[in-house]
Amino acid sequence: MENIRDELPFLKMLIKGIAQQFGENCEVVLLDLSEFEERGSCIAAIENGHVTGRCVGDSGTNLGMEVMRGTDREGDKHNYLTQTKSGRLLRSTTMYIRNTAEVPIGCICINTDITDIIMAEKAIKDLTLSDKLNKDVKEIFVKDVNELFNTLIQESLRYIGKPVAMMDKDDKLKAVRYLDQKGTFLIKKSSEKVCTFFDISKYSLYSYLEEIRTAESDKTNALNHP
Repeated sequence: MENIRDELPFLKMLIKGIAQQFGENCEVVLLDLSEFEERGSCIAAIENGHVTGRCVGDSGTNLGMEVMRGTDREGDKHNYLTQTKSGRLLRSTTMYIRNTAEVPIGCICINTDITDIIMAEKAIKDLTLSDKLNKDVKEIFVKDVNELFNTLIQESLRYIGKPVAMMDKDDKLKAVRYLDQKGTFLIKKSSEKVCTFFDISKYSLYSYLEEIRTAESDKTNALNHP
């Protein structure tokens, strides 16, 4: 296959079958990477587009651009966690389609909305009291600070127990407090990334941090001067 348009009817049937197998919370997207440079859009077919709010003709994600540019040489990615603009959590897989010269010409992306499943999992843990292990000490082994930052972000989600889309101001304040206690803001450019992930302004973040650190300072002073 030199162009996904050569097998478009089959590929449409394939993504439709995958979507029907896994239900309405599973978005399956067929991307034509050759279309991106020409028209700035590359979604050739999509099933259950309501999951990310996209449709045929819309743009793909940064992963396709990284492969086209040559930045990403690893290819397929399986079972990674991402989120929509509204903060709903997705479990995703991206599989690239290559021509005879092994050049990526398209890809199939599967994005399953697991937001409600995570909430149900938390409810079950609360009922069964299965989450009683000592979590005071947890050491994270990673290769670089970017991986460490991503791990801390996911840990903050587990700490709050709900996805960003369902968080209110108090939840986000607690998440920022957790990240601050873990030293997250010592990582370069972490503030901008935290703002983007939790959909808050820099002003809100700095306000949260001031409130958190003032409260900690007052508590320390009270202990030292009873």
